[in-house]
Amino acid sequence: MDPRHVQTIDDAKNIVLERDLKHIKVGVFDLDGVLRGKYISRDKFFSSLEKGFGFCDVVLGWDVKDQLYDNTTYTGWHTGYPDASVRIIPSSCRHLPHENDGLLFLAEFTGEAETLCPRALLRRVLDQAKGMGFDVFSGFEYEFFVFDETPHSVREKSYKNLTPLAPGDFGYSVIRNSVDVDIYQSLLDLGEAMDFSIEGLHEETGPGVLEAAIGVDKGIAAADKAALFKTFAKIEMQRQGKMATFMAKWSEDCAGQSGHIHVSLRDAAGKGVFFDADKPHNCSDVMLKFLAGVQQQLPNMLALVAPTINSYRRLIPGFWAPTDASLGVDNRTCAIRVVPGSENSHRMEFRIGAADANPYLVLSAVIASGLWGIENNLEPEAFVEGNAYEKTFPDALKLPSTLWDSAQRLRASSMARERFGDAFVEHFCATREWEEREFRKHISQWEMDRYFEII
Repeated sequence: MDPRHVQTIDDAKNIVLERDLKHIKVGVFDLDGVLRGKYISRDKFFSSLEKGFGFCDVVLGWDVKDQLYDNTTYTGWHTGYPDASVRIIPSSCRHLPHENDGLLFLAEFTGEAETLCPRALLRRVLDQAKGMGFDVFSGFEYEFFVFDETPHSVREKSYKNLTPLAPGDFGYSVIRNSVDVDIYQSLLDLGEAMDFSIEGLHEETGPGVLEAAIGVDKGIAAADKAALFKTFAKIEMQRQGKMATFMAKWSEDCAGQSGHIHVSLRDAAGKGVFFDADKPHNCSDVMLKFLAGVQQQLPNMLALVAPTINSYRRLIPGFWAPTDASLGVDNRTCAIRVVPGSENSHRMEFRIGAADANPYLVLSAVIASGLWGIENNLEPEAFVEGNAYEKTFPDALKLPSTLWDSAQRLRASSMARERFGDAFVEHFCATREWEEREFRKHISQWEMDRYFEII
């Protein structure tokens, strides 16, 4: 059986028996989009398919360095870090190319933990879209740097003087992708094997930076593909003695790394509802309202879109990352870009997102905001022509400049609380406030150079 044909619990059991697997890999994505998981035995897997299983809820109570949050109420020392219930999703089944006939299944938290689970959150937002008569189609694009380094060597070098896969700036280089064809081909093959097919892969401008466009898909499948791509691209590179990073900005000398999303809506008959040949730029009334919602809510949603301290290193003028909730037609200086096309290819590109964002959360933010715009019959600001970096925008469209400020905007958002729930908003904002506090404990080299002797 093809793993991507698995749909039911019986299908999942049958493919495990067919491959005579003794152990199966199961994983859940945490708040930062990190895949946390383990191998479980066949008997445990079969039982879990029917009844779920327990997964320590600490994965919702610690940061990317496994440091425990001290400011969240859902879990902590005060609760004893109990197990949270988890359900396995049969239709998420993937072949693991480097593990013989091994299989991976994704899972979601259930019960109280479901209110905090990123994948479950997106599922609820997609259900809201479905209730309004829309199916969501989206595709993610990621820029990422590749280095001739290992997890050991980057630490030995203190992340300085790293050797990129290739030197210099050489965007869309056929020389680079031909010399490094093994790297490129391995990623393309991985995408085919694990069903996150890559429709475009090329050298970007910068030393060792690549850009991958993942094929468009419906609903939650698009975010699954994006999250799996980020995880397994890193795995593939490390298996080859390389390292890939999806940091928003790893070097002050290089542009940041984007995580753009292309989004469109279709009706129950499969017809694109963003397209209207009789309207300016072919933008339907539904699309304009959706765009207006995304534009107006972007300052409030930024913590979901730019979730790390490093995210804000990228959001500076002139580095292909907007600093206002700007909107334009085929204008790459804008945060939101209308991409003209045919009925089912006419879409919006959400360009503010960085490579470090959790795919489930950033897509939830975009869709929820757009649906809010439709429900409230909103109108977008005038489309920007020319360089958006040089324009002046209303204060309401200016983006917060720090993670702390973004968390406060999200916490105060009535739309976020209505769409995502109070429990999620409070917990997520607390985790971002924790991240800001951890950062403030750090004394940078810049501060030492600047103040040690002179001040």
